[in-house]
Amino acid sequence: MRYVSVFILGLVFWLLITFRFTVPNIIVGAAASLLCAAIFAGYSMTGTLQMLNPVRWFWFLVYLVTFIFSCIKANLDVAYRVLHPRMPIKPGIVKIKTSLKSDFAKTLLANSITMTPGTLTVDVKNEYLYIHWIYIRSEDPEETARIIIGPFEKYIKKFAE
Repeated sequence: MRYVSVFILGLVFWLLITFRFTVPNIIVGAAASLLCAAIFAGYSMTGTLQMLNPVRWFWFLVYLVTFIFSCIKANLDVAYRVLHPRMPIKPGIVKIKTSLKSDFAKTLLANSITMTPGTLTVDVKNEYLYIHWIYIRSEDPEETARIIIGPFEKYIKKFAE
């Protein structure tokens, strides 16, 4: 099933990029998609049928809105710190424990943190994330986890695991 889904996604992607629906283009796209499916389907996500679940799509959209809101808020915070005459920063690396189990969910969380201005995921070791934070607001690990991963983790858990 993974080979078929990678083939179909590859062919659709090819047709969207080329946007030419001629017979030679479809044949070339099918050949390229078949080759990609043969090579890379073993590395693709398992449970591809779960991606069709409408509940997962709902939670993904909720996560997307939360992510956009967090990015806007973080952009304003970083802009304040850059434009302030004293540049009030207190940088450091914090260690945060996540309850996510799958590698895909951990990667999604790490990338969400990295794409939010003011934070950067430095490393992921087992269930711990090491994050560089531009302004450490708390020394308490639970409070730090609530501030940094709180908005993302609960929604990622609902659609990515």
